Amino acid sequence: MPQRTLGEIVRDQTPLTMPPEATVAAACRAMYERKVGAVLVTDPDRRLRGIFTGRDAVRLLAEGLDAKATPLAEVMTKDPTTLDPKATAMDALLMLNDCGFRHLPIVRDGRVAGIVSRYDFRAKEQARLDDETGFMEMMR
Repeated sequence: MPQRTLGEIVRDQTPLTMPPEATVAAACRAMYERKVGAVLVTDPDRRLRGIFTGRDAVRLLAEGLDAKATPLAEVMTKDPTTLDPKATAMDALLMLNDCGFRHLPIVRDGRVAGIVSRYDFRAKEQARLDDETGFMEMMR
């Protein structure tokens, strides 16, 4: 089975992006409306500065911060791990699995191309991941 590239997967995407000065409340509202679990925090040139996820929102609330007054820049994950659109679906699945990420930004030349999560991959790709990680566990 030929491997899909991440560029193929995100080709028609319009990922949710917001500037670093946007508030957490605005980000959560946009995530809810778009039914997505992450915001890519970008500058005006669409250069990735960070990622804000539902996990970050939970942490913010647990720390007692005010979502209406807290900018994304204060609570986002800065300089997140990314992959290039030329990387394969398996590259992304392995990274999501190994690093415990739920979302992985796809960046070309520093600019946002898209974002993937486990839900973006086909059953065959998931099965191959299971085969590969199972094999690696047996080798230990």
